[in-house]
Amino acid sequence: MNIKKAGLLIGYARKAIKAKFSGRSYKPKSMPESLKVKRGVFVTLEKHPSKMLRGCIGYVEPVKPLYKAVIDAALNAAFKDLRFKELRKDELDRLTIELSVLTIPEELKGSPRDYPLKIKIGVHGLIIEYGLIKGLLLPQVAVEWGVNPVQFLKMTCEKAGLPSGSWIDPRVKVFTFKAELFKEEKPGGKVIRLALA
Repeated sequence: MNIKKAGLLIGYARKAIKAKFSGRSYKPKSMPESLKVKRGVFVTLEKHPSKMLRGCIGYVEPVKPLYKAVIDAALNAAFKDLRFKELRKDELDRLTIELSVLTIPEELKGSPRDYPLKIKIGVHGLIIEYGLIKGLLLPQVAVEWGVNPVQFLKMTCEKAGLPSGSWIDPRVKVFTFKAELFKEEKPGGKVIRLALA
């Protein structure tokens, strides 16, 4: 995805949150057809300049058109992330919006002991799945925490509410995915592409 289209999507996210404070819903009037393709996305809200997380929600699977998934994820990150209180109107102008556009997750096959060899830090995000239990960490999390593949697997297990060593259990499914990352340099500012690796 190019910067221009990512900028449009992040603009939609910010406008949708702003409209919600006025009791309205936001829908773009026109857009490129490529933004109507279904993709998995996550929207992350961060306090500026501290980079402290303020909300992060998204869709792993490509279940909605890209523009719609971004708008929904932005609203959910702002108002429905249970880790945080609902966003206040005065906070929006002090937040940057980050967009992660995901590839379709691929299940790791073979011996679980070989999984760490198949995971590239700064490239792959992880999903741990055990029955109805699921946990996900975006690729940037491993970079931010400075962890290796084994530690990243353990963190993802813990995110799912499972013991950290659960990834070695053959009943547990492990998926990798990649993400294109874009972020505002400052609240409402220029959108840049983020490189992790």
